[in-house]
Amino acid sequence: MICLTLSEVNFEYDVRGLLMAFYPGEEIRAALRKGQDGNHGLDSGAEAGGPDFASRVLSVDYMDGKIRVSLDHGEKRTAEAAVDYEDRKETKSVLKRLVYGLLSADTGRELPWGTLTGIRPTKIPMAFLEEGADEAEIASYMKKNYLASEEKIRLSIEIAKREKEALKDIDYEDGYSLYIGIPFCPTTCLYCSFTSYPVAKWEPRMDEYLDALFREIDYTKQAFSGKKLNTIYIGGGTPTTLRPEHLERLLSKVEESFCLENLQEWTVEAGRPDSVTRDKLKTLRRHPVSRISINPQTMRQETLRLIGRHHTPEQIEEAFDMAREEGFDNINMDLIMGLPEEGPEDVRYTMERLYAMAPDNITVHSLAIKRAARLNTMKEQYAHLKFENTEEMMGLAAEYCGRLGLEPYYLYRQKNMAGNFENVGYASPGKAGIYNILIMEEKQTIMALGAGSTTKAVFPGGRIERCDNVKDIDQYLGRIDEMIDRKRKLLS
Repeated sequence: MICLTLSEVNFEYDVRGLLMAFYPGEEIRAALRKGQDGNHGLDSGAEAGGPDFASRVLSVDYMDGKIRVSLDHGEKRTAEAAVDYEDRKETKSVLKRLVYGLLSADTGRELPWGTLTGIRPTKIPMAFLEEGADEAEIASYMKKNYLASEEKIRLSIEIAKREKEALKDIDYEDGYSLYIGIPFCPTTCLYCSFTSYPVAKWEPRMDEYLDALFREIDYTKQAFSGKKLNTIYIGGGTPTTLRPEHLERLLSKVEESFCLENLQEWTVEAGRPDSVTRDKLKTLRRHPVSRISINPQTMRQETLRLIGRHHTPEQIEEAFDMAREEGFDNINMDLIMGLPEEGPEDVRYTMERLYAMAPDNITVHSLAIKRAARLNTMKEQYAHLKFENTEEMMGLAAEYCGRLGLEPYYLYRQKNMAGNFENVGYASPGKAGIYNILIMEEKQTIMALGAGSTTKAVFPGGRIERCDNVKDIDQYLGRIDEMIDRKRKLLS
């Protein structure tokens, strides 16, 4: 257990993020120093276990004109620096560099992304590019302020440039995008924490779910009348768990409700190959769906079985071939690095099989075990499993994507990522997933419909506000008027 003590509550979240990155899996308890007001969502000193029970104690002291950080792990190391507390951004940056230096010395490690613990590192170079900065200036800033590696700095700049190009025709002020959530799956994967429910249980009530969804569609149609719809993304869950007639009903409703003359992309996730049939692919082709995902995660049969996917690698190839036969020329395939019991040779095996299929997009995820995933809630049951994600594994995926002519075009990070790496989307030139970039760069309003979805409204000046739909489907069906009213209040 690591004890984090602070003289003030400021920046606890940021310091905790660095501790989690340097000491993955360690319990971290934070507390205000004795005698301080503890009503800040932090533990009291006693509840935190106290220094006597900790393997390490990290202390942060905010003093007049400077910050002092100390790490006690047998021997005590201390670092301090002058700060201007009026400049909150710079104060946070200084604090994180101090903490990073102590933790790096303690572990003998450096983090690929340095002090960057947020999920959108490409927003930094993107902002500089929009201001006309050159690459050398951006690289120098990211090295000095965030201590990121040259490789990650180069990658983030490269991706930011491609993002800027992909978004050049997007209308931020008068445009918007649409997300529609279908929260049903054949099974729930071991690592998954997305809103998903067994389709077998809910199939008899699918029309009821679509009826509620259509009420949100009708509201959105009215609220955005006269605006330009730029992208549509139907995700989940697994949208292709819908029967062909339900899929047809949904796609027809969308096409009838919105003007599509400014639409640049319409994606439908067909993520689970055991949910893909020729009839469903033909249904998608009857509508202007331009991009689909067929997601293997791995091509290793033993891993598929272990993570709760009831399909074979051969079914993945069959679904992909069917989609090509039906005319889809922009197919994404998701992979996860760091799955249980997989190492570099397993990644090479998966990439060889994907190389033979030659998809138009490959999204390489680093395993991130969320709080609600079974790998976390039932961790004792899976404690025997080995998880690793290495630079070699990420490099193998990047190498094969390069051999296929796929270029990195978007990137994001998550908490508790295996190896403290990132998720990277690779695409053929001209086939980047525009919605994926928009959700990361947060430059355009995205209306999100369906159980468990989150709408992000972007207002003039860059202010972002969110509103959530409830995750529970029964609650969603019974409170659909409330979900619509939340959106109405957000947009007003």
